[in-house]
Amino acid sequence: MTTSGESVDWNAYAGSFDDEPDHGLRDPRVRDAWAARLAEWLPEEAGDVVDLGCGTGSLALLVAQRGHRVTGVDSAPRMLELARRKLAGWRDAEFLLGDAAQPPVEAGAYDVVLARHVLWALPDTEAVLRRWVSLVRPGGRLVLVEGVWGEVSPAGIAGAWLTEALAPLVAEVRHEPLSGDARLWGREVRDERYAVVAFT
Repeated sequence: MTTSGESVDWNAYAGSFDDEPDHGLRDPRVRDAWAARLAEWLPEEAGDVVDLGCGTGSLALLVAQRGHRVTGVDSAPRMLELARRKLAGWRDAEFLLGDAAQPPVEAGAYDVVLARHVLWALPDTEAVLRRWVSLVRPGGRLVLVEGVWGEVSPAGIAGAWLTEALAPLVAEVRHEPLSGDARLWGREVRDERYAVVAFT
């Protein structure tokens, strides 16, 4: 496992964060691809979802559009400002300033813990996973989208490592490769990208 990003000032990236196709989801094809994946990963019935490291709220918006109550958590105030604008008018959406590693939310309060491209940037990954599992109600799930980015100096978390780390903490873990679906990224990618869905 190779991690990085602990000292990144995400506020500095807020203004351009949505320029990446899979961040802003401005392209309808990319947005539809993520909406389709979330439809597979999230429960059919409306529930409580916490989006950790929510950034500008693009996934949170898709979650809300599926009828779920969503709480976004991010450590960057400028990211949260953009997320609040993006979900303005959604009654069942709130955004909290806080560390994704130690989110300011109650244990056992959520049907789903959702995090995309967040875990790799946090220190003490195993402790973070234990904390995130504690947020989930019995019968709930974690939906973690991660990867190992770059070919020269790769950074991230390998899917095999994350699957193995989660296995003792949950009842079931599923690993789903995502690198081959260019629609998700707005382009072809060659590095490792995946989702892990873990059921408590």
